[in-house]
Amino acid sequence: MNTKTPSGPRVAALVGPYTSGKTSLLESILNHAGTIPRKGTVKEANMVGDANREATARQMSTEINVATCEYLDETWTFLDCPGSVELSQDRLNATLIADTTVVVCEADPDKAVTVAPILKHLEEHNIPHMLFINKMDVSEGSVRATLEALQDISGRPLVLREIPIRDNDGISGHIDLVSERAFEWQEGAAHSKLMELPDVAKDDEELARTELLESLADFDDDLLENLLEDIIPSTDEIYATLTNDLRNDLIVPVFFGSAEEDSGVTRLMKALRHESPEVDSVMDRLGLEASGPTAQVFKTVHLEHVGKLSYARVLSGEIKDGMTLNGNRVSGINKALGQKLDKVGAASAGEIVSLGRMDDIATGATLTEAGSASTDWPAPLSPLFAQTIHAEKQGDDVKLSGALAKMVEEDPSLSFGPDTDTGEFLLWGQGEMHLMIAIDKLRNRFNLGLVSERPQVPYKETIRKPVSQHARHKKQSGGHGEFGDVHLDIKPLPRGSGFQFDDSITGGVVPKQYIPAVEHGVMEFMARGPLGFPVVDVSVTLTDGQFHAVDSSDMAFKKAAQQAMREGLPSCNPVLLEPIFDVTIALPNTFTSGIQRLVSGRRGQILGFDAKDGWLGWDEVKVQLPQSEMHDLIIELRSMTQGVGTYEWAFDHLQEFSGKDADKVIKARNDG
Repeated sequence: MNTKTPSGPRVAALVGPYTSGKTSLLESILNHAGTIPRKGTVKEANMVGDANREATARQMSTEINVATCEYLDETWTFLDCPGSVELSQDRLNATLIADTTVVVCEADPDKAVTVAPILKHLEEHNIPHMLFINKMDVSEGSVRATLEALQDISGRPLVLREIPIRDNDGISGHIDLVSERAFEWQEGAAHSKLMELPDVAKDDEELARTELLESLADFDDDLLENLLEDIIPSTDEIYATLTNDLRNDLIVPVFFGSAEEDSGVTRLMKALRHESPEVDSVMDRLGLEASGPTAQVFKTVHLEHVGKLSYARVLSGEIKDGMTLNGNRVSGINKALGQKLDKVGAASAGEIVSLGRMDDIATGATLTEAGSASTDWPAPLSPLFAQTIHAEKQGDDVKLSGALAKMVEEDPSLSFGPDTDTGEFLLWGQGEMHLMIAIDKLRNRFNLGLVSERPQVPYKETIRKPVSQHARHKKQSGGHGEFGDVHLDIKPLPRGSGFQFDDSITGGVVPKQYIPAVEHGVMEFMARGPLGFPVVDVSVTLTDGQFHAVDSSDMAFKKAAQQAMREGLPSCNPVLLEPIFDVTIALPNTFTSGIQRLVSGRRGQILGFDAKDGWLGWDEVKVQLPQSEMHDLIIELRSMTQGVGTYEWAFDHLQEFSGKDADKVIKARNDG
């Protein structure tokens, strides 16, 4: 057995699709390490992870659970990441600072596709990762079939490290392919019992071990040469090769078991202990050089009675309480076990701690005493779903803005702000559940009740034919009166031209000082045209007019211009315009055939198909869709793709919108 001694504390991220059992695996690991006396359960809501109110209410992880423990005299921190695709930001950030990532999945080939985005992220960032096929106690699936399905979507070779021992009741243990020893799983115990290698399994074990060695030989010329000469490497040599290949993200070791029954957890822990790289590998991946105390912030939280905490991985040196990092004085260092925080005076390289009162520090910041280091931290996920929100209580708007700013610090995949077209205040996120969780957090943590609604679509209107319109505003009521007289040429412009104003006044029939007032009057009216929407792509020219030496004024000419527009635009054949978006949909090609139905059902148009670059078995479909059909697109897309389909979008153009649907939009606008 490889007896490599680690240089310091190490970190493993636990990731996987929703319901794969990551939090149950964390409970089993902590119980196995002696950190907790007994495992909690989802039903009893007493797990180390998922202890916050939002997670308990939904019986699912809603944010990273951080737990530090001691295992065989080594310090380990486990980052249990949410499985919901809508909460992926925490997973993306956590894996960047982990030494190794354990991808938890089920033994179901049909669900293998749900792991694809996770594997792709790990591969793109060269993050060492293992697979743990969970729920083997209840699954009727095949490890081999699941492995084949996963290999179809993995850019790295999957290396099976053990094979199951089966009996009439299912799987009763495993055979380690490196040590060639068999272990019987003990009910309710993480430790397995050493047993004789079953005769019926010897052929399968020999074949699987040969496959393992051949996979390793693909990256080791000496090993390949030995295998060709029938020279079998020693157990220590195989472990050394596995350790090297995992560190360099060349292979993906595969284990299996049951977190609920503690089966296979010991084997996984020992593989992590002996084969995981150390903190220097994270430094290399992030492009940092050790030069004094250095830490990488990967998560920010705001806790009642505690304040802001910045969760960071110490990458080099030692971080001490009271030290100044990036211009901020560290006020409190804590190690976490779920919601429990234990204060410490310092943290050394490899450890994960929360740093208090780092007010100016954001997620993704690299902390040093000089404050000059930085990494190429990925941008937050782009928004896919929005709701209009406002506070239930009048006067809470200022409080709401401050609370939302803290929420975005905690989860950068959230964003908020006013819509420049409609004026509505929008909260953006990754999906409907994502926003529901955010709204619950605002209520639970900040005592802020919110009302949320579907956002308005920023329809516009334009005209299809020109008209010349004369209008006179005249009012006499004692003293100075009001007089303004204008002749306007109103013409349509090509789509996307916006608004143009000009004048062709000669002879001073409208004095120059009043012409800006005419333009202002035209623009104010165009904020709401005859159909009820802002008017665009229109040219207005002031061609003639009259003035009165005493009664004319800016206000009089402004009103005259508004009157001319009010009387003229209805004769210009106004038409509604709806915004059209360019959308690039990414999805596994097994679901591509359903895109036609999805797009046509939303009045969209397919522009083309192509294979998604760098993604095995995935397609990209370019479409155009009306914005009114975009609101719940991500919900339907995920529903038809087992949760993994996604898209990118951008506004493209405004398009004429007529017919019964347009009439309903106009009626709703004017009735409102």
